[in-house]
Amino acid sequence: MKKILLATAALAALVSAPAMAADLAVKAPVYKAPPPVYAFSWTGCYVGGNVGGLWARKEWSNTTFPGSGTSFDADSWLGGVQVGCNYQFAGGWVIGIQGDYDWSDAKGSGNDLLFAETDRTKIKSLASVTGRIGYSWDRFLGYVKGGVAWERDDHTVYDNTTGFLVGSASATRSGWTVGVGGEYAFTDWLSGFVEYDYYDFGTSGTTFTTPGGGFLANVDIKETKSVAKVGLNIRFGPGPGPVVAKY
Repeated sequence: MKKILLATAALAALVSAPAMAADLAVKAPVYKAPPPVYAFSWTGCYVGGNVGGLWARKEWSNTTFPGSGTSFDADSWLGGVQVGCNYQFAGGWVIGIQGDYDWSDAKGSGNDLLFAETDRTKIKSLASVTGRIGYSWDRFLGYVKGGVAWERDDHTVYDNTTGFLVGSASATRSGWTVGVGGEYAFTDWLSGFVEYDYYDFGTSGTTFTTPGGGFLANVDIKETKSVAKVGLNIRFGPGPGPVVAKY
């Protein structure tokens, strides 16, 4: 009899087990949110330095003594600083403004066409304020720029026979510039760039004086120049922001 009762109880347990399992609450699977993905932002301000080369073309035309004048190239190194701010919008578009100031030691000279004299120029400094617009592919930014420019020149005239100084002049002149460049962000706070700029300062009238301070001549000087430079920028901005994934 005991064996019959045990068998009956075991059979009942087997029959009721599936029903009891069905009554247990089934836990929903747990899904973890994916980690946020961050994209680099070019929005923010920066300050940095640059070095490069300068190539200028000078054309002198003496208006006091027609026929007197010359043309020559002046080229050398340049180096300086830049500061600016960018704003990124509509995905990868970036607009900005930048100011830069560079020192140079570009020199050139040419023999006068009328007198036995040598005309010389030294470009001392170059500055500009430009607007920029470009498009970024994450950490790489390609851009074009344009704006106003200024430079500081020293001019001298030497007698070829005696080697003595005949006259001199200094001038700060204005013009315009356009350029193109590419910049890459190595980190969230440091970026490097390569850039080419073209400058046109038009024709400017310059008055030369003798070593004693007397009037020598009025000379129209026309100038264009090219600049190629590389540099680094230290960036201050909001940093990278999260990209919202769409499912």
